[in-house]
Amino acid sequence: MNKGNVWLVGAGPGDASLITVKGLHCIQSADVIVHDRLVNPELIAQAPDHCEMINVGKEHHYHPIPQEEINQILVRQAQAGKQVVRLKGGDPYVFGRGGEEAEVLAQHGIKFEVVPGISSSIGGLAYAGIPVTHRHYASSFHVVTGHTSQGNEQQDWKILAQLEGTLIILMGMTRLMEICQQLMLYGKSPTTPAAVIMYASHPKQQSVIGTLETLAVKAEEKNLHAPALIVIGDVVNLGAILAFPPTFRPPSTVKVPLTEQCHEGT
Repeated sequence: MNKGNVWLVGAGPGDASLITVKGLHCIQSADVIVHDRLVNPELIAQAPDHCEMINVGKEHHYHPIPQEEINQILVRQAQAGKQVVRLKGGDPYVFGRGGEEAEVLAQHGIKFEVVPGISSSIGGLAYAGIPVTHRHYASSFHVVTGHTSQGNEQQDWKILAQLEGTLIILMGMTRLMEICQQLMLYGKSPTTPAAVIMYASHPKQQSVIGTLETLAVKAEEKNLHAPALIVIGDVVNLGAILAFPPTFRPPSTVKVPLTEQCHEGT
């Protein structure tokens, strides 16, 4: 039997209508979808009736299916001749472990393709009215994870505190107080604008704006928790001006004409 194919598809930050057209076509053509916990159910519902769903979602300190097993699931399903979609929140290559999965697929000689998605680090902030760059406030942005690959090692906050522009931290909510303290310790002004956005672009989206000195307390008072983005920099002040009301957001129901399919070689 010929080997199947794998598409590493970015589902975007949460709003189902932010999926790319190609990503949606892949979902609608899939035999198997291996998906993360936070992928919008409306996207899962676009799969054909015969499609097998495999939930490999992770939570903080709870990984019921280790990454190595996820890699092998993709390999096994493709070797069985299936059309496999690995559906991830955001973009597969932005802290989504898509690079690791692609490496394993390449090592096994399995055809794969990456279908980029809108990263929460950009699209999620936009839904809170925060542009990552602005000609008058930030000419650069930096996206980091709140921890290293081992989950218990520190970022170099001394270096990060010296960076100009916008600092965006993913997967950092359990260390929010520590992150703010470290940045202030290494020279970031306590009055630097900062925000947390939980469930960015989702109907449950909530956010809080403060400063490095006040953000952790404000987030705790509002009971904000993962999944959430932390953003630090002057662009945060634009959130009060540029945040658009939910009525302006595109419809969440995904209805796109199927003009092409994702087949081998496409």
